[in-house]
Amino acid sequence: MANQIALNLAAQGEEAAIAATAQHLRDFWDPRMKSAILASDGNGLNSIARAAVEMLRAVN
Repeated sequence: MANQIALNLAAQGEEAAIAATAQHLRDFWDPRMKSAILASDGNGLNSIARAAVEMLRAVN
């Protein structure tokens, strides 16, 4: 699902898409979903989604 969100936001440009994807995950994902993606190794995530997760990790 994070990949789909990232792909939908990719037209904004990479930097903006990363920030928007991270914001979407922060604002709309259930805490259990956020915990699971933060605990993952990022395999299977596209570059925007992976960077967004890293951005969230830096904040948490």
